[in-house]
Amino acid sequence: MAGLTTGGPNVDVSLLYEINGLARRAPDWLDRTVAVLGEYGIPLALVLLVLWCWRGARRQDESAAVETFTALVWAPLAAGAALLLNVPLREFVGRPRPAAQHGGLEVQESGTGIGQSAFSFVSDHTTLVMALGVGLFVAHRRLGSIGIGLALLEGFTRVYTGRHYPTDVIGGLALGTAVVLLLAPVAMALLTPLVRAVARSPRLGVLVRAGDRVVARPVGLAATEPAGRGHESDLAA
Repeated sequence: MAGLTTGGPNVDVSLLYEINGLARRAPDWLDRTVAVLGEYGIPLALVLLVLWCWRGARRQDESAAVETFTALVWAPLAAGAALLLNVPLREFVGRPRPAAQHGGLEVQESGTGIGQSAFSFVSDHTTLVMALGVGLFVAHRRLGSIGIGLALLEGFTRVYTGRHYPTDVIGGLALGTAVVLLLAPVAMALLTPLVRAVARSPRLGVLVRAGDRVVARPVGLAATEPAGRGHESDLAA
């Protein structure tokens, strides 16, 4: 079911040509770099941000550590749920890739990536990165803001490389955000008791807390910052 416009003079197609046109004027090495960043680099950066947040969360007191760790567990779970939800959505909309509908596009390929469907709406990559970014924001606003910024950059790369329309990217941003936030109350209620049990386990507690090295300060802040600025976990938001 082609539920979206795929041809004709519209803003979506105009933006596609304008952004993708940058690739036609750029050197080949830059095009390849953008393609690799969009396919692998930015998703990997989000994973590293989540791990960095987890590293800092282990230095908090037990209550704050459990709170933050639960949000960090939910982030990849939400990203996976969003990708699964996109499978029937993409098939239902049935929007072909831009190159199948429009000529003169500079399409950059960089490998198999997360998934190469014949359909375009919505962007899997953008959905994945945005879900991780918003999930990270729930745990830590500063790092989460960086993650959301990377998600916007991911969306740009998908249009730049000719893989998606701008509305495919907007749909991915919306889908990733909606899954994380709408399901968060239920997910956090189910995950928190499990994480708390892990935190108090003699063997597994090190995953949540760093033992005697616990200090009460925000996640990811430099050691030179004052320790009394308070806890920056935002799960109550």
